Amino acid sequence: MYTAKGQLDRNALIRQYSPLVRRLAHHMMAKLPPSVQVDDLIQVGLIGLSEALNRFEATQGVQFETFATQRIRGAMIDELRENDWMSRGSRKSQKEIEVALRRLEHRLGRSPTESEIAGELGMSLADYQTLLGKVQGTQLVYLEDMAGGEGEDSFLDRHMVDTEADPMELLRDQRIRKSLVEAIKNLPEREQYIMSMYYEKDMNLKEIAAVLGITESRVCQLHSQSIARLRAKMRAH
Repeated sequence: MYTAKGQLDRNALIRQYSPLVRRLAHHMMAKLPPSVQVDDLIQVGLIGLSEALNRFEATQGVQFETFATQRIRGAMIDELRENDWMSRGSRKSQKEIEVALRRLEHRLGRSPTESEIAGELGMSLADYQTLLGKVQGTQLVYLEDMAGGEGEDSFLDRHMVDTEADPMELLRDQRIRKSLVEAIKNLPEREQYIMSMYYEKDMNLKEIAAVLGITESRVCQLHSQSIARLRAKMRAH
């Protein structure tokens, strides 16, 4: 897009790619606690888009949307790392949920219900669901799970910035991939639907809520519970 003077029309390009920024922000929100505001992510994402326009060179052989997506995500991750959004308390709570899940699965020989998990944690169902909202959508695979031990550096430094030790690279191991596929198949049916819509069909939480006829916050809770179930299964690897 160019102006009448033959110059790149930045405003037009920003308008064109603003929906991409919003989509990336909403998709990332499922991995973040309620304290993070989607509007804040959109604002820093727009800054990332502007930087992409400044740095993009068509001669590099990369599509602009691919290049911009990397810059937008990078800007959002930098903002999250700076604010260190996942507290140690949230990490501790998530691990407590995973431990309760493993105990129940061993004892019951099946996937436990929400009420059973709440009981194992010694809390009411409402309190448990509130807790799921607080730890919503954290990582499926942590580097500490693979290497052993837990460092003091920030969550994003450990898991989202280190490209040479990307958790997704670890999932390429065929044994782990097979185990993960099997674990997903063993999720409760509604949680399977949520995982499929979110990760395979790239739907955001609002869209998933509309399909299932439940609230967006309920989708967040079920997504968090799915991740906890999968992490409990995958820890053996």
